[in-house]
Amino acid sequence: MSVLPSSGSATYMDSGNQNPDTFNNFFERWLVEQNQHLRELVAASRQQSSVDEQSLRCLVQRVLDHYEHYYKAKAKWGKQDVLAMLSPSWISKFEDAFLWIGGWRPSIAFHLLYSKSGMQLEDQLDELIRGMGRGDLGDLSPTQLSRINELQTKTIREEKEISEKMAKHQESAADSSMVELSHLVSEMMRKGDGDGVDVEKDKVESAMESKEEGLKEIFLRADDLRFRTLKTVIHILNPIQSVHFFIAAAELHLRIHEWGKRIDHKHHQPS
Repeated sequence: MSVLPSSGSATYMDSGNQNPDTFNNFFERWLVEQNQHLRELVAASRQQSSVDEQSLRCLVQRVLDHYEHYYKAKAKWGKQDVLAMLSPSWISKFEDAFLWIGGWRPSIAFHLLYSKSGMQLEDQLDELIRGMGRGDLGDLSPTQLSRINELQTKTIREEKEISEKMAKHQESAADSSMVELSHLVSEMMRKGDGDGVDVEKDKVESAMESKEEGLKEIFLRADDLRFRTLKTVIHILNPIQSVHFFIAAAELHLRIHEWGKRIDHKHHQPS
């Protein structure tokens, strides 16, 4: 899961040359910024007693703005070339294997939250017994847990709807119109009817554009759910809990990206 954006990042977004390489540059710059923000978040978590709540709120908002900046950039490039966004060249093959419609599965946010909460709960168990919590993710209140559970149920339901829409769209690659068109063009090619193939070119392009538009709609909806889920989780958590959640998200994202690239490099080395 992938602060205020710098003017340099905005330049990438506003560039007239919006191709996968350009987004690759944007993504690499975004990762550098995420690493910088991770250091800020860790510093804030270690100085919790001396950092006022307003400062924490500002930090959390900057990080959230950074994620929003990322999704706005993805949406912009996705409208230009959704196929590149669904098969990203800027991540490792390992990461690609775990993608859900061009990004992380929204429900993963809850697995991340509960995993980190469990770790922190176990780490401070003795203190909790003495009634001295740390205020981190190990101290989620009953109200927070209820709201998180409600959000998780809603997110999984919407995630399923999008998955089903994607499955239906994928099946449309073999609908009657596509089968008929592919047969017609194949027959013309077998007969050496180059003129006929050219005549059908508009039909082919129209059919492919229709499939691409469908993918674009699903991709944008998936990204919208990803960011809405993240944003709502942060609104449920208090500032210091949000700091710990963002730390866990950044650490997981950065390390998996790093490890995946290492695997790619290893596989490309001559045996």
